[in-house]
Amino acid sequence: MKYGDYVRRYQRKTGRSRRLFSRSVKVFPGGISHNIRYFEPYPFFVNAAKGKHLHDVDGNRYTDYWMGHWAMILGHSPAPVASALAGQVRKGTLYGVVNDASVELAEMIQKLMPAAEMMRFSSTGSEATMYAVRLARAKTGRRVIAKAIGGWHGFNTTLMQTVNYPFEAEEGPGLVQDEGQYVESIPFNDLEASLKVLDTIKDDLACVIIEPVLGGAGCIPPAEGYLQGLQEFAKKNGALFILDEIVTGFRLSLHGAAHLYGLEPDLFTLGKICGGGMPIGVVCGNKEVMSLADPVSMPDKQARCAIGGGTFSANPATMAAGLATLDYLKKNERQVYGKVDRLGEMARKGLSRIFAESSVPCAVTGTKSAFMTHFIEQGAEVANATDVATSDRVKLAKYHMALMAEHGIFFLPTKMGAMSYAHDEGDVRKLLSATEAIAGSGLFKKAP
Repeated sequence: MKYGDYVRRYQRKTGRSRRLFSRSVKVFPGGISHNIRYFEPYPFFVNAAKGKHLHDVDGNRYTDYWMGHWAMILGHSPAPVASALAGQVRKGTLYGVVNDASVELAEMIQKLMPAAEMMRFSSTGSEATMYAVRLARAKTGRRVIAKAIGGWHGFNTTLMQTVNYPFEAEEGPGLVQDEGQYVESIPFNDLEASLKVLDTIKDDLACVIIEPVLGGAGCIPPAEGYLQGLQEFAKKNGALFILDEIVTGFRLSLHGAAHLYGLEPDLFTLGKICGGGMPIGVVCGNKEVMSLADPVSMPDKQARCAIGGGTFSANPATMAAGLATLDYLKKNERQVYGKVDRLGEMARKGLSRIFAESSVPCAVTGTKSAFMTHFIEQGAEVANATDVATSDRVKLAKYHMALMAEHGIFFLPTKMGAMSYAHDEGDVRKLLSATEAIAGSGLFKKAP
């Protein structure tokens, strides 16, 4: 089958979504409220999600590997979370004052990640990373933030630098050039080159903020020693080492990537999974650093680091859903992580085999329960964001459309996938079988 055949198949089965999208573009820029949620020819509209499935307005059911931006590790609407959330909604959704559930969730996070000596809740990951780098500047009295090329830390102004390819270009209007001069970018997985860059700014370096596994930039695990080398440099030179664990926290392990890779960050950020499907961001870490935001012991605003949280921070609905999720993960750690990690490995190995047997140059990256395919030149490697950006993204989008249109399997086009506890080996076998069929259809062959 040709790509156009898959698109027409998609259009035939999503008529109501097409009509909804024509309405949506009249009220949202581009028809969406998050840029990456658009894909051609138009996105399908979901009205329900349960377990491993998305259900759209046309009555189609998709096996979901996007899983709510990788947040739904227990699957969509898992019973213990849905029950806790329903109970809390009956009692109230926003109190606007402190609540007991926030203390319980914070204590749970602290038990699972002892490096979270203190924390502050917000409503998004973008806020959490914004607060983290602000705290680093407050602590060190320095200005420069170092981040990885392609590293994604949300839409906050400070860190919206070198996110999209070509990375040396400006990220677009609305960002003042002066802000970018205090952000320095380093090449992920190249420790020698990264340290050379950091050495030139060490006297004004407030922090290094890094995703332990590049998420949105391509599901790239760290090379051995890379994260440890960055941490050593930061601590040696009086800068803070910040791990952005919004994706990896409670995804790679119950205790985060810091535990997995033997790291000791000064600050780290959490989100996604610890909100149980509700909006959340968390900045946490060293008590001395976090205390810089304490309005009680530091009433003088000139001395205090201004990080807030917002109207909906620590709202009781999110706290209840997050607590139910982490409680379930803690009580069922071996079963949950054993299963999702095994399924992730099964998918990576199976996809690699199929593409190799089909003579389609492809690298399958990832770790634990996360995975992603990259269509590359023969013999090429995928080790950083540039490798991902220069791979054949058009071919990847076509592959994801074919899975969606013909086989009812959903990956947000060009993005990585993640397993949930609701998936099983039958789902992976279906994914592999569908991939074999697509490879056999000639979709990946170059036009003569």
